[in-house]
Amino acid sequence: MPDAHASALPEARPAIAALPAYVPGARGAADAAPPVKLSSNESPDAPLPSVVAALERAAGGVNRYPDMGAAEVTARIAREVGRDAAEVVVAAGSVAVLAHILQAYAGPGDEVMFAWRSFEAYPILTRIAGAEPVMVPLTAEARHDLGAMAAAVTSRTRVVMLCSPNNPTGPTLTQAELDSFMASVPSRVLVVLDEAYLEYVRDPQVADGPASLERYPNLMLLRTFSKAYGLAGLRVGYAVGPAALISPVRACVTPFSVSGPAQLAAIASLDARDELEKRAARVVAERGRVLEALRADGWDVPDAQGNFVWLGVGDATAALAAHLGAADPAVLVRPFAGEGVRVTIGAPAENDAFLARLATWDGRP
Repeated sequence: MPDAHASALPEARPAIAALPAYVPGARGAADAAPPVKLSSNESPDAPLPSVVAALERAAGGVNRYPDMGAAEVTARIAREVGRDAAEVVVAAGSVAVLAHILQAYAGPGDEVMFAWRSFEAYPILTRIAGAEPVMVPLTAEARHDLGAMAAAVTSRTRVVMLCSPNNPTGPTLTQAELDSFMASVPSRVLVVLDEAYLEYVRDPQVADGPASLERYPNLMLLRTFSKAYGLAGLRVGYAVGPAALISPVRACVTPFSVSGPAQLAAIASLDARDELEKRAARVVAERGRVLEALRADGWDVPDAQGNFVWLGVGDATAALAAHLGAADPAVLVRPFAGEGVRVTIGAPAENDAFLARLATWDGRP
């Protein structure tokens, strides 16, 4: 006799079925000339020779599991930021760290707040945790509206994400803004300051994350090795905060999630910090050159403190991305439908290719 339930299949949670898709930066077609890839906020430079050497040494041991707790790199990061190792947790990229933070602190019935538009993983990870995203629109200057965010805190708010510099628009949060916000938010709310692009920031008023940890027991910092350190393909990120807040996050980290080569590469990168800071300075110089060219051509570009610039072209977003992509070679950028285009700062020749192609667009200001 046929089983009445034979045709039924497992169903995902409704929240998972309704997730927005994370859209990676375009990579170009395999059968076309290599594109000018300015779509993923990657470093234009390969890892330093000392980092490559560390990876080569580690390659022979990949038949063994890595250190599950990433103890050595955790201790090295702790020294770098002037904290105890118990105040640092490492996972497979800052996206994974944030996922573990939300697993630890938010769930069904809770709210996670963030500015919008901001990093597109925020609403996805919030929904995966089972919580409800609360998106507070940016100001006209593409900045966090911290007053509106503070006013939107409810009894259900468990976590607030602050992105500085904001991805994809570029402005930072100042120390005065952070101080005012922290004073207005209940201490039961965890505030996570995402500093993925910290090494590119030159705004003297920017919020000082480590110093702020001393003042606010409900604050946590989120950082990554994927941007200025050039380890996007290895996936290493970390959070820093009071040990009592970090411990539940560490309990959620997937065992062995940070590979042995990734751990060693992160340590080697920290040991080569002076060289990496010089690389970041070159990106900052190129960012300034690109901004100057854009503004001279009439573009209204928000303050840019990351390794990218934002063109808020609204409904023309798809048309602009298509125009840039039709160049030879294609110039790939990251469009956000109906809002604008984010353009990563690449090598000088790549930035020149972008500016030259943009100058031929009919929708120029």
